[in-house]
Amino acid sequence: MKNTLPPNLTAKEFSKALDEFAAVVGKEWVFAEASDLRGYRDPYAPGDVSEYTPSAAVAPDGVEEIRSLLAIANKYRIPMWPISTGKNLAYGGAAPLMQGTVTLDLKRMNRILEVNEESCYALVEPGVSYFDLYKYIQDRGLKLWLDVAAPGWGSVLGNTLERGVGYTPYGDHFLMQCGMEVVLADGDVLRTGMGSMTGSNAWQLFKYGFGPSVDGLFTQSNFGVVTKLGVWLMPEPPAYRSCRITFEREEDLGQIIEILRPLKIAGLIPNAAVLSTAIYDTALVSTRAQWYEGEGPLPRDVINKMADKLGGGFWQFHFALYGLDAVMDVSWDVIRGAFSQIPGTKFHSKQYDKNTPIEGLRDKLQAGIPNMQEFGMANWRGGGGLLVFSPISPTTDKDATRQYKMVRDRMAEYGFDYLGGFVVGWREMHNIIMVVYNRNDKEEKRRARELFGVLIDDAAAAGYGEYRTHLAFMDQVAKTYDFNDNAMLRFSERLKDSLDPNGILAPGKQGIWPKHLRDSKAGDET
Repeated sequence: MKNTLPPNLTAKEFSKALDEFAAVVGKEWVFAEASDLRGYRDPYAPGDVSEYTPSAAVAPDGVEEIRSLLAIANKYRIPMWPISTGKNLAYGGAAPLMQGTVTLDLKRMNRILEVNEESCYALVEPGVSYFDLYKYIQDRGLKLWLDVAAPGWGSVLGNTLERGVGYTPYGDHFLMQCGMEVVLADGDVLRTGMGSMTGSNAWQLFKYGFGPSVDGLFTQSNFGVVTKLGVWLMPEPPAYRSCRITFEREEDLGQIIEILRPLKIAGLIPNAAVLSTAIYDTALVSTRAQWYEGEGPLPRDVINKMADKLGGGFWQFHFALYGLDAVMDVSWDVIRGAFSQIPGTKFHSKQYDKNTPIEGLRDKLQAGIPNMQEFGMANWRGGGGLLVFSPISPTTDKDATRQYKMVRDRMAEYGFDYLGGFVVGWREMHNIIMVVYNRNDKEEKRRARELFGVLIDDAAAAGYGEYRTHLAFMDQVAKTYDFNDNAMLRFSERLKDSLDPNGILAPGKQGIWPKHLRDSKAGDET
């Protein structure tokens, strides 16, 4: 298959540009053959995989090489799509949004620059995965915990820039970020917060520095290439208790949420807690065919069998407690007392200390131990296809019940099982829904893509916005943030035109297109 050329370039001109890239990074780090680019496609693409394939990829090994590459990209007007480890699966993976793009692969920049045990922080480059940082800490016996995303192979920096979440009290990854180094499209390099002072000794300690705080501008955007990131780490607690509460009835949802909200806001439940269905937890460790081989969504009697297998409960509530035994005992007693008013509730807990190996998916995630178990869900229907739908809502009975029924019924209409639940943060809920499909079945893939678009519109009409999405739906989601004629998007476009006038960095990311592509690309049905 012949690669698509960058816009307005001949094959000869592109070949010359690739030679110039090679002069910067070495020929072995420029990839232009179709066979070399397979790993830069989206394996879960809800359509033709070639739709999101780059023209080439180039892998620099430092800031100066990035600056040189961007100078060449500006010279030829070549769009560049930065990636960290390229493991952002279910959201696009390593693939770019627009054909004719060159992937700027930062995997070689995988250095852990500092881990400070005293002040509990790390400074990392883009290619550092959760596995890498965890191993570094464990090998040195440091009394520090990470907060990890579900896929342990993901980039610490990359997940933070996408505003991903984890499962310890440090689960809001952008909140726990402190200090960035960024290469702008014109090659200028800046450091945010205290890093903007030469010789500062507090870059990873105080986020804001002096003047405007701009770190957020480089999350979910295409305004620069982030090359270093500070991240706060959790001090290792003296003990840790993994807790699970099960609720028998589907209709218990509203009461669960009303009891949960004040406990979360008061800090009695300190981590990013997860309320999932029995179907979701079952899909982590088995396939659909092991339970049911019929068409359409799972019958209720099958779901009941799953709940029984998990120890009872249509809803499974996972959270954790940390610290001294006496403190955890008091918190656990209060939490048990609050939820005991729901009939049929069952309580489970397991305590760990430094001498007890931590086992089980939830137990590991809540202790900051990276793993890949949750991605087993991608094979629920066979064929390994997955999209993640994730609208945000208030933590209330009304909103949880409304969202749950709205999404459950729409998924059933399209023949899919409701695989999802709620990740409850400080005051909001992420309604995390896995649209799992067989990527080898064209009809099923088509239905999954259509369903996803309908879910976005349904949610927006009810006042729920997605916080993150797959490449194919970025324009659609951006349109739903429509206050004052999409004022936020128009603001982002003004920044884009100022910081990146040639529009070379990640065109179309989060619906932000450069000026010369805005009319032809923005809003296209992909």
